[in-house]
Amino acid sequence: MALPRLAFPAAQSNRPHTISKTAAQRPNIIVILADDMGYSDLSCYGNQEGISTPNIDALAKGGMRFTDFHSNGPVCSPTRAALLTGRYQQRCGIEGVVLARKYRKTGMAPEEVTFAEVLKTAGYATAMFGKWHLGYRTKFNPTKQGFDVFDGFVSGNVDYQSHIDVIGRPDWWKNSELLPKEGYSTYLIEDYGLRFIEQHKDEPFCLYLAHESPHFPYQGPNDPADRTPGNPNPARGRRNADKEDRKLAYKEMIEAMDSGIGRTVAALKRLGIEQKTFIFFFSDNGPMGPGTCIPLNGRKGGVLEGGHRVPAIAYWPGKIKPGSVTDETAMGMDLFPTITAIAGATLPAGLKLDGVNLLGLLLDGKKLAERSLFWRYGERKAVRKGPWKLVVQSGVHLYNLDDDLAEKNDLAASEPEMVKALQAELAVWERDVDAGVKQRTPIMRRKSKKHS
Repeated sequence: MALPRLAFPAAQSNRPHTISKTAAQRPNIIVILADDMGYSDLSCYGNQEGISTPNIDALAKGGMRFTDFHSNGPVCSPTRAALLTGRYQQRCGIEGVVLARKYRKTGMAPEEVTFAEVLKTAGYATAMFGKWHLGYRTKFNPTKQGFDVFDGFVSGNVDYQSHIDVIGRPDWWKNSELLPKEGYSTYLIEDYGLRFIEQHKDEPFCLYLAHESPHFPYQGPNDPADRTPGNPNPARGRRNADKEDRKLAYKEMIEAMDSGIGRTVAALKRLGIEQKTFIFFFSDNGPMGPGTCIPLNGRKGGVLEGGHRVPAIAYWPGKIKPGSVTDETAMGMDLFPTITAIAGATLPAGLKLDGVNLLGLLLDGKKLAERSLFWRYGERKAVRKGPWKLVVQSGVHLYNLDDDLAEKNDLAASEPEMVKALQAELAVWERDVDAGVKQRTPIMRRKSKKHS
């Protein structure tokens, strides 16, 4: 059940690793989300396709790179809901994607508490630019969920040039007003972000940059529009037709995003606020099309590692040890408690988060407390406990990720007690997150494969 959104207590919650400062001293926060980026799509994660990402690599070199970070869902909308609320997305009914064609009435309930609301109450200027994907109606708009300003699109993908969605409708908004805008979407998102930083350089700000890249349609910065009003075809872009050209477009898309991230960091340096700005970069799920996730098995839409283990980097000069690498297991929903702790913000009374505060790990390298983690996308389910992972997808399977990161060696038959224990945990979790939920977003049906 959603909590009343403004039930804030007067006293600061007593949380470990909380940075409590006056509003003017509070760190800035930038969350950058890539779309459908695979685990090995970045240079710093061993990309083998010639994709060059020097600016994202620089974040990893100057901060902390995660080897075991996960999106909450294997598709777009669920991960975004979990990121914003700090809770498993099932609690707010966002298990599948908010589809453009048949489900325009659905979305994340306005009563859900987002990190933007908490930070706004703490004196932060808040902005969201890019892909929302949590509801089409005005009541679901980012400006109704704690963001002062929003420029971007509310569907799952748009033509990068014409901003026409997958059913042929214009989809570029300024706050809650449909307002067409010319320009390559990746560049627009970064330009809006840079303008916001300039405008709020003297006060604490929270900036959420939700990129479309490298989600289809596969279009580089110099490509013409593929979709026009009333004609969304070719839905995945004309360059999708040729495998090699599609790979080249994918490369161009990621490199355009990387260039924009470089511009953002350069602006922070020029304005003298880089050391008071926390940046976190990750992907919303695993790859499609030409994306890669070596050495993982599975892809977007499934609960094998390739569907939800994603690149993730934390950057905060002077706070996070440069060049550090962590093997600790974390999820997108952990960012809510982490960034609100960085802000020294007060949480609403009675709000229960599923995510955990990562500050001890980020600042001091402290290990996280052991916990079980869960994924569910319709009938596909998984639970992770230490190295053990139970997968319910085309049967019931058990893997030891310490020995078998590619999930090739099914141990279900030889470890029946572990299977039984994890199935019991999964059942308890499902009853918990499903309690009181009246409506869920639909699951896109794809052919399920045990291995890919």
